[in-house]
Amino acid sequence: MAAVPAERERPRRREERAGGAKRPRREEPPQEPPEGPGESPREPPAEPGYLALARGLLAGSAPARLSPAPARPAGEPADGEPGDGDDLLGQLIRDLVSSTATLHLNLDPLQHQSRKKKSRNEINEVPFFDMQLPYELALKIFQYLGKAELGRCAQVSRTWKILAEDEVLWYRLCQEEGYLLDMSISDHSCWKLALKNCRAREHMLKTNWKNRVGAVSQLHYEPGRVLCDVHCCDGVVMAGYSSGEVKLWDTRTWDYRAPVLAAVPGPGGAGALPHVSFVRINSSLAVAAHEDGTVSVWSLLLGQEPIHHFQHNQHIQALALAPGGAAVATASGFQVRLESPDDRGFWQTPGTFEIQKLVNFLNLVPDVTGSPVAVAAAEDIVYLLKAEAPGRILHSVYGQPVTCLDVAAHEAAFGIKTFGWLLNEPNQILLYNLETNQCVTKVGNSMGDFSCVNLHSSPPNMLVAGNKDRRVRVFDLRRGEAVCCLQGHQLGVCAVRMDECRVVSGGEEGLLCLWDQRMATKLWEMHARHPVRHVWFDSQRLITANIPEEKNPRGSSITEDDPSLHRKYRGVIYSYDFSVDQLAVDSVLPICRSSYDEVSGYSYNIGLAVPYDSI
Repeated sequence: MAAVPAERERPRRREERAGGAKRPRREEPPQEPPEGPGESPREPPAEPGYLALARGLLAGSAPARLSPAPARPAGEPADGEPGDGDDLLGQLIRDLVSSTATLHLNLDPLQHQSRKKKSRNEINEVPFFDMQLPYELALKIFQYLGKAELGRCAQVSRTWKILAEDEVLWYRLCQEEGYLLDMSISDHSCWKLALKNCRAREHMLKTNWKNRVGAVSQLHYEPGRVLCDVHCCDGVVMAGYSSGEVKLWDTRTWDYRAPVLAAVPGPGGAGALPHVSFVRINSSLAVAAHEDGTVSVWSLLLGQEPIHHFQHNQHIQALALAPGGAAVATASGFQVRLESPDDRGFWQTPGTFEIQKLVNFLNLVPDVTGSPVAVAAAEDIVYLLKAEAPGRILHSVYGQPVTCLDVAAHEAAFGIKTFGWLLNEPNQILLYNLETNQCVTKVGNSMGDFSCVNLHSSPPNMLVAGNKDRRVRVFDLRRGEAVCCLQGHQLGVCAVRMDECRVVSGGEEGLLCLWDQRMATKLWEMHARHPVRHVWFDSQRLITANIPEEKNPRGSSITEDDPSLHRKYRGVIYSYDFSVDQLAVDSVLPICRSSYDEVSGYSYNIGLAVPYDSI
């Protein structure tokens, strides 16, 4: 019985040796008998795995992971595989084949980069966890993130990196931090890099301010003139001299060839102009008042000829110019006069006020629509003067004269001095609300007189004041007390200005001090001969003016033939520029800024004698 199977096996082995190994025959599924009338229906045969995967992807569900099937020889159809007529399955197979071929081909780097850019531009949906969001909606969500959050999101995936580096997001961050406010989104190709450069420049400027790294220049002028008054607005410096000349410098462009503004001759006719008493400048106008009561107004856009002038009968005691408008206020004798242009540009006098005492300080309220509003201090009385309305007394205490005054949009701050029978009460600074005419708070507790106060350019709810006791005090108006007290001057303080972190003060002895307001420490100081009467600065520049007390210290002996003696009495304007990294290549040295237009030169001003820039 055992030999029979062996005999049957021999012929099959001979066939294998002759024709090679044959593929095993497929086993046919057993035939099941047809269903009877009482039997339950049979389950349909299971479809292939890849077909179930395709149907699951198209339906939007997440199919279960399938175990890899064994590889089949090329060209052999699988069991149950449909033909080319099935568009759904055929498209799936073609996509799988093309993606596999792309992964294994060695593409050229330029072609790969172009395909990458194309895929970035074709992003329409962004994956958010278990859902897909449109690009615009995802961009709206990312607008609530800061710089650090966008940097973290850029590391999640390639799609999130493209979304986190969108120009709209970084343009918004630049605008929120105060950089490049006058630019549109199309002005830069990479706003992320623009924000980085702006922050680096800001850090460089802070470091240069702290370490006194920068360029220092003197705004020169013709000898024989004594500096009388200086005012600055946004880097444009205006100066008046004892010869009656008025000059302008634009320190933003490093063009220090100052044009002379033509003045209108006084009632005496042609001849030498009287001394300049006051000068004021804003973004559009420049105003100068002379000793003989002549007032000239120039437009910075129209040229050197005045657009308006008027005459007072007496010496002008105070001059004011609206910071952002076109209103001028003057005080001469017991009269205060307001001048402003109408809708057609013709200048008129909307108000004239008679004051009981001589005016010491005069300011125009900024950001006022309609008729101008002025605040005047006449000895111990403070007036609120509105055009086309009678003047009102804002503050009046007999025996307490006003020692300084400054005005903001809705408030006025002034210092008062106590006398004899009020020795037990210290000197203070009063803050009044201009809308309610009520005293808001009182700050300061000093036995010295407050000689200067700055409210309009200080941070919100802050005030800085200088005192004759050689101290600079920074006050918090909400708490009504001093935040810090800075002491370093040898004489009284006569000019102060501050921002969020810096305080600049000038003293009667000519000492200029820079303070760190948060640390209450002095960073550095500079000394000159005359008192510091004017201080202005921004993030990049610092303008200071040392103005002498005597306008004719030696009488007629100060002439152009004796410049060496004149230099001690003339006064000086300093311009500090702390953006040295930017100006190291593009700037021109002060010695090379002259031209052959100058007739003569002087030993101490070689820039006028050696015009290197014209050679």
